[in-house]
Amino acid sequence: MHMDNLNLNGNVPSGDLADKWTTYRSTLPLVAPNNKLKIEIIVVGTGLAGASAAATLGELGYLVKCYTFHDSPRRAHSIAAQGGINAAKNYRNDGDSVFRLFYDTIKGGDYRSREANVYRLAEVSTSIIDQAVAQGVPFAREYGGLLDNRSFGGVQVSRTFYARGQTGQQLLLGAYQSLSRQIALGNVKMFTRHEMIELVLKDGKARGIIARNLLTGELEKHGAHAVVLATGGYGNVFYLSTNAMNCNVTAAMRAVAKGAFMANPCFTQIHPTCIPQMGEYQSKLTLMSESLRNDGRVWVPAKKEDAKAIRDGVKTALDIPEADRDYFLERRYPAFGNLVPRDVASRAAKTACDEGNGIVPTGLGVFLDFSAAIERYGKSKANILGLSNPAHAKVIELGEKVIEEKYGNLFEMYEKISGENPYKFPMKIYPAVHYTMGGLWVDYNLMTNVPGLFSIGESNFSDHGANRLGASALMQGLADGYFVLPYTIGTFLSEDISTPKLDVHAPEFTAAADLAKQRIDKLFAIKGKQSAESFHRRLGKIIWEYCGMSRTAEGLTSARQQVRALRDEFYADLYLPGVANDLNPELEKALRVADFIDLGEIMVVDALDRNESCGGHFREEYQTPDGEALRRDDEYAYVSAWEFKGADQDPILHKEMLHFDNVELKTRSYK
Repeated sequence: MHMDNLNLNGNVPSGDLADKWTTYRSTLPLVAPNNKLKIEIIVVGTGLAGASAAATLGELGYLVKCYTFHDSPRRAHSIAAQGGINAAKNYRNDGDSVFRLFYDTIKGGDYRSREANVYRLAEVSTSIIDQAVAQGVPFAREYGGLLDNRSFGGVQVSRTFYARGQTGQQLLLGAYQSLSRQIALGNVKMFTRHEMIELVLKDGKARGIIARNLLTGELEKHGAHAVVLATGGYGNVFYLSTNAMNCNVTAAMRAVAKGAFMANPCFTQIHPTCIPQMGEYQSKLTLMSESLRNDGRVWVPAKKEDAKAIRDGVKTALDIPEADRDYFLERRYPAFGNLVPRDVASRAAKTACDEGNGIVPTGLGVFLDFSAAIERYGKSKANILGLSNPAHAKVIELGEKVIEEKYGNLFEMYEKISGENPYKFPMKIYPAVHYTMGGLWVDYNLMTNVPGLFSIGESNFSDHGANRLGASALMQGLADGYFVLPYTIGTFLSEDISTPKLDVHAPEFTAAADLAKQRIDKLFAIKGKQSAESFHRRLGKIIWEYCGMSRTAEGLTSARQQVRALRDEFYADLYLPGVANDLNPELEKALRVADFIDLGEIMVVDALDRNESCGGHFREEYQTPDGEALRRDDEYAYVSAWEFKGADQDPILHKEMLHFDNVELKTRSYK
């Protein structure tokens, strides 16, 4: 692969870390209120990042056009987030601070993120909670009415605010009501059932998009002074993931096709607590919130014969005595126990199953057990009620009610899917693809290397390094949308106040629309025999097998060859029913799968190039004697930003060197 000698500049302002954002925000160029009324901004996506950005930009006076392929902004996948949102409020008085949240995030990401961006995220986190409470988001509260907190993986404080197991839904409804207000005022024009399928560049700047009306099939030209992508992550490249089936990477890859860099694409997150795959027929997996690890204990039978008996249905978890249970996270990581970061917990579960101790028929599953927490809460509740020497059954009854209050909807979801009662039997869980730390490269202003093209939320790479801590996705999406982008976009737009409204009949828009039509016509002309879904499933198996929880140079080399062969077969044998100019879900899927295939190759190239292990990127050749990730800071303390020149050429690597002036680079330890 070709290596570019030009290092990228993240445009981080000078000054002390703690004062950097405040000083920068106070001195960056502004757009006057009267000029905002003449400037148009396109926001693609209506999840937490997109909805909050569109609402805030509309409130500021910009003319905003917002797009979603759903029938309502509320259906964005942010609604599926369960466990909570982090903020450095220190309400528990347990030693939390902005710096500690910053440090935990840098460390959790295995020192592969930009210090300045992460500190800003920690700094504005406190404002997010105030904003959400003002919107009426029903966060959980303690007995006295104060906001409650719980703990998540990779930290030793309680800083996670939550609304039972539906925090994402409640936060999205808060952002949606702000967005709806701006729509009603006419400041935001909402385009539902529209999917971006091309980016328009004019004079080297992002000036619009080509959107396909999913109901009519019409290709529409939309212009603006700037384009903001808030289109989420690319976890569905694995086919099986906790993402909704429609989640895709097309908007980002259309930007990549126009020159935007894809940064750290091999940094993907495997979430340790998901319901295991039950068969080949499945099209997605289901997340069980990380919050459950507050009270659930992860274990497998210590004896392989017991594990086999459980797999064969001869025994259940209740038949295994305490002495014969291996609580492997507590054993391997005593300082953090079951609340180690996700990448660490996932690899430990994989190791336990690889050793033959898995407890589901496929061998890929471990237990998440709440019996100890139920008994502990039951005794506490009995004490509050003044019950002396209560019967064991009464203790369990009281404890189950406490657990139901905390996690009721999650337990109900689990029972509906698995058919087992998690109050009586331990949950069965296994790691699954959940989030992507990689994404479009952006600078401190959240602008990509393409002028005028911004990327926020999960669609960019900026804040989580090689591993995201739990409850930090909602934090980043809302931080970017409410409190960062509305300021930083002014640095670009302040130079555009004299630019007239974009003419969508200009040659650049026509050329982009023609390019989109050519891509669609090319797919219809194949007239093969295999569905887009079948290609997607096969791609997912390749990426999961060779670029999943564990990777090797040999496997990745093979994976790239397999992805390229799959691409050739896709363009030779795709079956695409229907027509272009009508409702056609199969066409939507085919366009998305084509982009997933290209992304899959870039991911594999990135993983092969990074000869170290860090966070979610675990190269078997680079591990410590006890099986932990072995970073190589001397050679790989940089962001890998890939320029994709097309399927017939090797992607070009651009590096942004990472500098750590405020934290010490050292091997992560959660022991």
